[in-house]
Amino acid sequence: MNPQGPATMPWNATFFPSSMQNLSEAARGKAIEIANALLAQGMDEGKAIRIAIAKSRQWALHQGLRVREDDRNQEAGEQGLV
Repeated sequence: MNPQGPATMPWNATFFPSSMQNLSEAARGKAIEIANALLAQGMDEGKAIRIAIAKSRQWALHQGLRVREDDRNQEAGEQGLV
């Protein structure tokens, strides 16, 4: 936990870590939501980003959504990811 109180929520749809830039819009939104929640719990920023990206990828696949922007309109199953 952060001894100085809860962390701020620094990320949104226009301001997010560069490591999230290749995620699809839906996956990026979920990653931002997860990362901000982890930061609010006092987690280290780097670890929060890594976990958020991994979890948002899982979420997108489960929802049948694109994971990356460059996936175009391919279904997750067509990519061999399911």
